[in-house]
Amino acid sequence: MNKNEFAPTPPMGWNSYDYYNTEVNEAQVRANAEYMAAHLKESGWEYIVVDIEWYAVGAGSESETFQYIPFGKVMMDEYSRLIPDPVRFPSSKDGRGFGPLADYIHSLGLKFGIHIMRGIPRSAAHEHRGLYGTAMTADRLADPSSICQWNPDMYGLRVNLPEAQLYYSSLMQLYAGWGVDLIKCDDICREDAPSSHAEIELISRAIQQCGRPVVLSLSPGPAKISEAAFYAQTANMWRITDDFWDSWPLLKDMFRRCELWEGKNRPGCYPDCDMLPVGVIGGCFGGRKERPCGLTREEQKTMMSLWGIFGSPLMIGGELTKMDPFSLSLLTNRDILAMHKNGQYAKQLVRTDDCAVWVSSDPEKKTGYIAMFNLADEERAVHCYPGALEEYGLKAYEEGPVREIWTGEQPVLRTGSLACLIPAHGVKVFCY
Repeated sequence: MNKNEFAPTPPMGWNSYDYYNTEVNEAQVRANAEYMAAHLKESGWEYIVVDIEWYAVGAGSESETFQYIPFGKVMMDEYSRLIPDPVRFPSSKDGRGFGPLADYIHSLGLKFGIHIMRGIPRSAAHEHRGLYGTAMTADRLADPSSICQWNPDMYGLRVNLPEAQLYYSSLMQLYAGWGVDLIKCDDICREDAPSSHAEIELISRAIQQCGRPVVLSLSPGPAKISEAAFYAQTANMWRITDDFWDSWPLLKDMFRRCELWEGKNRPGCYPDCDMLPVGVIGGCFGGRKERPCGLTREEQKTMMSLWGIFGSPLMIGGELTKMDPFSLSLLTNRDILAMHKNGQYAKQLVRTDDCAVWVSSDPEKKTGYIAMFNLADEERAVHCYPGALEEYGLKAYEEGPVREIWTGEQPVLRTGSLACLIPAHGVKVFCY
């Protein structure tokens, strides 16, 4: 099966990081999966992703001081492969790994994903642990000069050795056997380490050979635009930003990032704007308590509209079991999700410091979309003209009714110009 068939449309799901940081446990993952199955699956949401340090013993126990406990104990098998901490994931005991949890999530009609770090556990190298299918030990495969700048768990691999491919292949065989549907690989996308490029190739090849369609997501960003063709060849999604949080400056800057990556997505290959920090978020690092999303409601609609028309993967960061009605309405807006799934040829027609205009189309349904964003700090008018659409090869909106898909309103067209007042940091998305 071709890699591009693993995700024919941008993946949609939930990720544990924005709320739980390193501390999520099995009961919490199950609760979020049950919420998704009951309230979001019908709208196309399907992935449940366990983020960083599911293998770490005592993760979060020193969160006032450390996000990642320096050189803390990690759980792994005899072949230097990380396995879940059985205290937090009790169904993983007796060598079952994430298999029982994946089975449960699959029974809900959903898909299961996990986060991994590039490389091999440092403790495996220090303990001279074995590797599957070879007499070589982890200390000989690990490259102690290839380390993550922000997490102490792993060494990169000596990628010139054939055992590097053997190790990643054994890892993906293990995860495929558990029933994993998505791998989010971290400390790799922006290629901080010299071996990162080769390690992306090794992981991609291992997935292709594992016998299961596993979506590959690369983090963190910003991804290199010069490597766009390489990402598309090896992965399904790649982050175009570092961690995105609920801040207007970060959201406004995403217009620049999306412009840079315009036209680089296609079925199975998606530049990734990162998670949607909607509803209740928080995490545990530094004693941070849970909190509501810090974006205004207008800004949250702007975020959903930009991610939607650009065609980014959609991963919810908030705790699903605490989802409020407004956040749920954002995530289940049928027209926004239809634009996200079916829209093609997304293009930014205008971007200034005060406004942006994006367009896309659904050729099958012969539908056009126009997203008009007010990036200014006060209400202002934003315009779109038929000529701009015609230059782009889209039909002009005079040919049929125009509808704003957040409100359902039908604007009055004057002299062929689509113009409307938009609140500060807000958006109007028109379907015609």
